[in-house]
Amino acid sequence: MNVFEAIIYSFSTPIFYKLMLMSATPLIFAALGGVYSEITGVTNIALEGIMKIGAFTAVVFTFYTGNPWLGLLGAIVSGIMLAWLHAYVSIRWSADQIVSATALILIASGLSAFLMEPIFGHSGQTDFVAKIPKVKIPAVQDVPFLGQIFDEMSIFVYLAFIAVALSWFLIYKTPLGLRMRAVGENPKSADTLGVNVFRIRYFGVLMSGVLAAFAGAYLSIGELGQFQENMPSGKGFIALAAMILGNWNPVGAMWAALLFGASDALNIQLQSILDIPPEMKALLNLLPFVITIVVVSGFVGKTRPPAADGIPYEKE
Repeated sequence: MNVFEAIIYSFSTPIFYKLMLMSATPLIFAALGGVYSEITGVTNIALEGIMKIGAFTAVVFTFYTGNPWLGLLGAIVSGIMLAWLHAYVSIRWSADQIVSATALILIASGLSAFLMEPIFGHSGQTDFVAKIPKVKIPAVQDVPFLGQIFDEMSIFVYLAFIAVALSWFLIYKTPLGLRMRAVGENPKSADTLGVNVFRIRYFGVLMSGVLAAFAGAYLSIGELGQFQENMPSGKGFIALAAMILGNWNPVGAMWAALLFGASDALNIQLQSILDIPPEMKALLNLLPFVITIVVVSGFVGKTRPPAADGIPYEKE
């Protein structure tokens, strides 16, 4: 079987679509987090760091309590705390948002590596802990093809798509969403109309912390059952690309995340089907990142960020 035949075969198998959904899930959560933050005017490239600290905290809480749901709660709390730091220095002190977010990525990486030894007694990766149980939907179990895709799927997958629907409704169909978009486009005018710009921006950044923490928790206690120091392996930056490709829209970000998830699934499928030398496998692992660069480069100038994205607002 040549490469072209392997690609066609991959697209015809249910495991490809199952892998696509699994790979896209953390990207959807994190991309949604980026949407919340940036449509209110705060650039947040710290999604990678928040995902990392969320994944680590989820395992730590699960390790001590034995309950992965409490692990998820711990991840959310840690995500909010890290996002609050970014919001505080960016909104309260008008700090450079790129510098602030970069610092948070370094803090998350250093903190998780530092705490690994005293908590688990070794570095590199944690002990295995309980995972959040997978979900079976009886109605689709016996349906050909679909039943194989959704057989024992992580609940995080379903929550990701629910989050997309709720986010779209909140942003485009509620007064709060209107205020969020107004603050991201013209904070001065929104302030003049009585909108609390600072409060809305805090809300957006904190929501990015919650959603990115969900993404991190999925990687650790949703699928693997442990934390590894290389988590989330650049997925936070791919999520940013999905947000941009999706034009800062929850539904658009979801489709972009599915595209990147499909590239990751194709990589896994090709490595399992074809007899590929180790050096070629390393190149295939770069496929999602190469597609990210190509796609984002192709859409430069075709997407438009919120007008006030990344611009601190100082009340007169």
